[in-house]
Amino acid sequence: MPRPTPPHGVPHVRGGHPEQREPGGAWGDTDTRGGATGTGPGPRVVTGPGVVPGPRQDYVAAFPEGREGRGPGVRPRAPRDPYASVTQWDTEADGGDYGNGDGDLADGADGGGRKRGRNRTMTVVVAAAVTTVVAVVVAGQLVGGGKGSEPQSRAAAGGARDTEDPASRSDRRPTPAEVQKKAPETYDDKMKKTYPLDAKLKASGDFDAIAGFDKAPGKGQKFRYRVDVEKGLGLDGKLFAEAVQKTLNDDRSWAHAGARTFERISSGRPDFVITLASPGTTGVWCAKSGLDTTQDNVSCDSAATDRVMINAYRWAQGAPTYGDEVKKKFGNVIHPYRQMLINHEVGHRLGFNHTDCTKSGQLAPVMQQQTKFLEHDGIKCKANPWAFPKS
Repeated sequence: MPRPTPPHGVPHVRGGHPEQREPGGAWGDTDTRGGATGTGPGPRVVTGPGVVPGPRQDYVAAFPEGREGRGPGVRPRAPRDPYASVTQWDTEADGGDYGNGDGDLADGADGGGRKRGRNRTMTVVVAAAVTTVVAVVVAGQLVGGGKGSEPQSRAAAGGARDTEDPASRSDRRPTPAEVQKKAPETYDDKMKKTYPLDAKLKASGDFDAIAGFDKAPGKGQKFRYRVDVEKGLGLDGKLFAEAVQKTLNDDRSWAHAGARTFERISSGRPDFVITLASPGTTGVWCAKSGLDTTQDNVSCDSAATDRVMINAYRWAQGAPTYGDEVKKKFGNVIHPYRQMLINHEVGHRLGFNHTDCTKSGQLAPVMQQQTKFLEHDGIKCKANPWAFPKS
């Protein structure tokens, strides 16, 4: 007579193979008297109150614990499950060994106890299979991996690390020295650099006085000045103010031989105001004194006002006249050009007019228009930033 359909329907397929009942195991049907109704050889399964079916004997033999006792009716001890804390499939929702409730216990002939035993067995089998697969994968990676795996880091011959190893030092990674905090730029470092600025820029027309006080270092005639920088230039106003103070009080400048000394203030009434301004604003202020600076983008001393105007474009970019020959002599071109620019325009404020060199090979006087030319009337002059260059 064919067997009836199990209470939960046809068993599911695992791994491509349907689950099948086997003779003599916990898969046989059990009658209400505790006897096995399955056919075929194998030990008889004892059921009833107080007795919980365990795994098949061939599974039990695989564990050292064995059985708790001998003789019929003795409950076999289930093998210890090392994964119990994370793989427990408890099907008893309401307590008791055979209660029916929300714990997915079987109804009908199979009974909840037999299904629980089956789940324990499958827990052990699945855990053992997972462990085996993990061990095989790890072993394969240690040996070298299969095709398509990522390259493994290997020691180069002689014990040195492979230079292509992403964990090794290479040109793509900074050295410890490179990641150390860089020392701040010095005054000389900044004065050797050019800075971007549009030759046609016209900024806000408003000025900020550079705060601070630089005492006159000499004993000669004192000139007090203020440094203003137009807003919106994007240039270092403090660097400009420092350059003015250092340049004017250099012995090669107008402070030569202690004749004069220059002191920077930021409040009170100055003798003049040295102003760093955009080309457009420089043109506006120079025009107040009848001077046109727009044609050659130059600076001026606006004598009708208190401002000595320094064109920010020239301050930032220099002039073509200060080129390779200047670099050979001074090491760079922009620093000496800036010194000339300050000395030339302040020279006008002190009362000096334009003059040119008179013989080829001579140093150009600081009051020569060196931004515009170093050659005139067949005479070739040499660039010179100082009023007294031989001091």
